[in-house]
Amino acid sequence: MISRILSAELAEHAGQRVTIAGWVHRRRLLKSVSFLVVRDRSGLAQVVSHGDLPAEESVVRVTGTVTANPQAPGGAELTSPEVEVLAEPVQGPPFELYRPTVPAALPTILDHAPVTLRHPLLRAPLEIAAASVAGFRQALDRLGFTEIHTPKIVASATESGANVFGIDYFGRPAYLAQSPQFYKQAMVGVLERVYEVGPVFRAEPHDTARHLAQYTSLDAELGFVRDHRDVMAVLREAVSGMLESVRQQAAPAVAALGVALPDVPAEIPAIHFTEAQRLTGEEEPDLSPAQERRLSEWAVREHGSEFLFVTGYPMAKRPFYTHPDPSRPAYSNGFDLLFRGLELVTGGQRLHRHQDYLDALAARGEPSEPYEGYLQAFAYGMPPHGGFAIGLERWTARLTGAANVRQATLFPRDLHRLTP
Repeated sequence: MISRILSAELAEHAGQRVTIAGWVHRRRLLKSVSFLVVRDRSGLAQVVSHGDLPAEESVVRVTGTVTANPQAPGGAELTSPEVEVLAEPVQGPPFELYRPTVPAALPTILDHAPVTLRHPLLRAPLEIAAASVAGFRQALDRLGFTEIHTPKIVASATESGANVFGIDYFGRPAYLAQSPQFYKQAMVGVLERVYEVGPVFRAEPHDTARHLAQYTSLDAELGFVRDHRDVMAVLREAVSGMLESVRQQAAPAVAALGVALPDVPAEIPAIHFTEAQRLTGEEEPDLSPAQERRLSEWAVREHGSEFLFVTGYPMAKRPFYTHPDPSRPAYSNGFDLLFRGLELVTGGQRLHRHQDYLDALAARGEPSEPYEGYLQAFAYGMPPHGGFAIGLERWTARLTGAANVRQATLFPRDLHRLTP
């Protein structure tokens, strides 16, 4: 039985008879000869044929002789082919997938995602996202982190700052997890350094180009930190690792999209929230999208960096578990990482003493009873710790220059979309 090779490997087998398999990407019918372009996960292969050609998007297996041809994809093509049709489409895609551009609006793309994502330009962000996750894991593995997997069904909606999706859990109320925050903090007391890649759910009725109801969160938490700056240093390594993985594992996707990958400075510049307000001329308790854009422009102009840390956000705008700045208690040991004009990552140092949590809840007028399961970890002694979370789809959209986060999301879920 002849083993299948990938289209990208054809040139390595010149003169040999090999088998490829994939989808019919395009048919070109000329007077004396026909060409079949086959698409697989590695790219395109040209097949020279004199017989009938299967329909576009048919799944085929082709056995032929590898012949050099500088005009063919990869510099080689298959001649004297035997074409076996494994499956035929019952209908065509909403647009021709061999076109170099995508002649369809985003709703059409999303409505027909199982087939439209086959277009090389539409699958490219997914390849970049996959490489980013691989780099995230590799970077944190090198730093001694352990990957964990936390529950996505939780008993109480206790995290500040987001609405939750309620579900019926065997007759009891439960919720889809807004983040693994509480669990990853608890696991610092077990493994010291942990990370997770998984879905999170936010029932916030946003209808914008940057928000989703479900997205993939890259979370990390580490113990025995001095303050939030130790967390920022780890985040810098994670982002650097993600970009290096994209360069190595998703180079064709990067080239197809014409993406300019940024350099990560050895030390990402940082600015305190109060100084950021002074620079932008606004005095709001949080940064507006316009401020984020102006600060990013300032970072490029003054530091040559597309990344910028904004530290010291007001405690009033941070979750109750955030550690205050000991020298300025109204401000936090928290931070955001801005990238190309958009807040990309939120993180900071957490409270770690049990009594501090009780005091923080009391100061906000909240009872401690709903947080008993969470506070249990701190009753047994926890080290100073902190962490961060990166939204994968937002990262990928910003990296690829997508105007809408849904262009970098596999089957997005938002205010209006629950299928496919």
